[in-house]
Amino acid sequence: KKVSGIKRHIAVDTQGLPHAVAVTTAEVTDRKGALQALVRCKPHLGSVPSLLCDSGYTGEPFAEGVRNILGKSVTVQITKRSELHTFKVLPKRWIVERSFAWLEKNRRLWKNCERQLNSSLPFIHLAFLALILRRS
Repeated sequence: KKVSGIKRHIAVDTQGLPHAVAVTTAEVTDRKGALQALVRCKPHLGSVPSLLCDSGYTGEPFAEGVRNILGKSVTVQITKRSELHTFKVLPKRWIVERSFAWLEKNRRLWKNCERQLNSSLPFIHLAFLALILRRS
């Protein structure tokens, strides 16, 4: 999000805490990046009954990929904007946006300072860990 050269993909619970995190190059589509995040964190997502996504994740291939990774009982729910093009807070979508805002409060994550892609992921984990420690 707003960082040149990379994309951050996160799957959070209803409190905004991450359950799946992936960092990919900017050329990877959102759907493929989300599937990569789910594959990486599959052991932690065993009991997830449904996945709530925005309209960027529409399509049966994405839903089928989620079911292949997490199990056939998982439902993929897509939240769509209204056709009237008026501003409206979409239910549950603000939770993910808030989590991205928490990440961007860390100076190290404002820009992509790392030369290698896999060194960016531990800093995301550290940022969320610091957030959890501040809350408790």
